[in-house]
Parts: sequence; structure tokens; C-alpha cells
Amino acid sequence: MASASRSRPETARRGAELRTFLRSRRARVSPAEAGLPDGGPRRRTPGLRREEVAVLAGVGASWYQWLEQGRDITVSPQVLDAVARVLRMSAAERRHLYVLAGLNPPLPESEYDRDYLCDGLQRLIDTWMPYPAHIMDPYYSAVGLNESARLVMGMDAQENCIINFFCDERYRARSVSWEQNAPGVVAELRASLAEWPQDEGFQLLLEELLANSDDFRRLWGLGDVCRPGQRRKELDHPVVGALHFESTTLQVPARPDLRLILHNPVAGTGTAEKLQRLAEPELRRATLHQVAG
Repeated sequence: MASASRSRPETARRGAELRTFLRSRRARVSPAEAGLPDGGPRRRTPGLRREEVAVLAGVGASWYQWLEQGRDITVSPQVLDAVARVLRMSAAERRHLYVLAGLNPPLPESEYDRDYLCDGLQRLIDTWMPYPAHIMDPYYSAVGLNESARLVMGMDAQENCIINFFCDERYRARSVSWEQNAPGVVAELRASLAEWPQDEGFQLLLEELLANSDDFRRLWGLGDVCRPGQRRKELDHPVVGALHFESTTLQVPARPDLRLILHNPVAGTGTAEKLQRLAEPELRRATLHQVAG
């Protein structure tokens, strides 16, 4: 049911947008595309009728009419998914339908295959050298990284960044800013869980963190929420010493399931010069040995 706390103007605005959106989606789907006879010359419009959408989605005709009119009625994810399927909505359109209907939208999905943009994003973070950069999936697993992320942070592909943050003693020992940043990391995870409460991947991640980190359990109990943005990080590197970064999280609209994390050296800290040194061939081998140890 739509939230009682939503103002009347907001409810009216969303209702009007929902009405326009559903009518436009219905008008573009032909009976043939929906597996129905075309209706012959008596059909005045090329798209589906409301009654046809209701039958194909398995809902009552009156209920669908009320939905398309933008009325404040009870909706469920299952019914919205059925309507989205009948109206042949893309992943982005399905999420938009959830938002207009007042429900938490499903986990963002790429409209492309899982390899789309991956090579391009890898080239992007490779170009970011000698500064660290990596790519995360929705569950904080590193699915791409550049050489500097290995040299500076000891990262490996497919490692889970939030699990490492709370459960890897080596990472924590080198993270001077750990205490400062830990509450924000937990608050970001809580925001993600609130948007997708039924997602199994997030639930499994939460269970593992609660089971293995006293600090995570303590911070989780605070109930704080925030969105990803920019964060200051200080690392004590075993070869070059103190490194200071601004870490920025970006999202690519065409691949909303991935996040790009770029680390930029803080001016005046000597970090940029140290990163240049770490990229030199003679230091790489020693550095990888020290970071992995």
C-alpha cells in the first residue's frame, strides 16, 4: 500500500506519472506480440486493451484499471512483475514501475549481457595508473582491478572488499583511517539492504559479517544509513609508508550492477610521488611480496 506519510501532492504526482507511463507501455504492445488475435477492424487502437493486460497478468480487470488510473491501492512485487512482463518492460522500466507504485525497486540490472562494458571499464581503470582503482559488483566483490590496487592494497580479483575490511587483520593493520571509515561502510550496506530486502546475496553477505566481526555487529546495531560518495583513506604501506587518498564511488548507467571506485592522491601528502615510485619495475616485485605477506 502506498505510504501514509506521503503528501497528497506527491501522491497525485506519482499517480499521474503512473497513469501516463502504463498507458504508453500498453499502447506499444500489439496483440500479436502478447499472443492474442489482433481483433480485426473493430480494434480502434494498435495496443493492448486494459482488460487484455489484466487477463494476461492474472489480475482483476477493475484492479488493473485502478492501477492505471493511479489510485492509491494495494500492490505487490509479484503483481507488478506480471504487469511488467505483459507490457514487455525493460529492466529500467520495471524499476520505474516499482518506484511510481510506491514499492522498493528491485536490484538494478543491466539491460546488456554480463560482459557489456567490462573490457572498456578495465581499460579505464588501467588508464588510471599509477593510482589504485577497482570495480565491484553489488555484493562488494572485486570483479576488476588495476595493478596499483594490487600494489597498494594487496587486492586480488573476486575478493570481497567489505569482508576484507572487517575480517582481514592485515588490511585493518594497514588502514590508519579504519575507525573513521567503518561506520560509513556499514551505513552504506544498510542502505542497500533497505532497497532490496529480499535479495539473497545481500542477506548472505550480512549473515557472514554478523557471524565473523564483533565490530560490524556493534556498528550494525547503530542503525545508521548513508549513500556511497567520497571518502578519505589513509594507508600505512609496508614499502613507501603513509598514503592518503580520496576514494570516489561512481556508477555507470549502462551497468548499474557495477560500481567503479577511483582512488585519487590527496595533494600535498607526497602520495602521488610514492605511487609513481611503486609503479617502477624494480619496486614492483618487492612491493607485491610485502603486501601479500
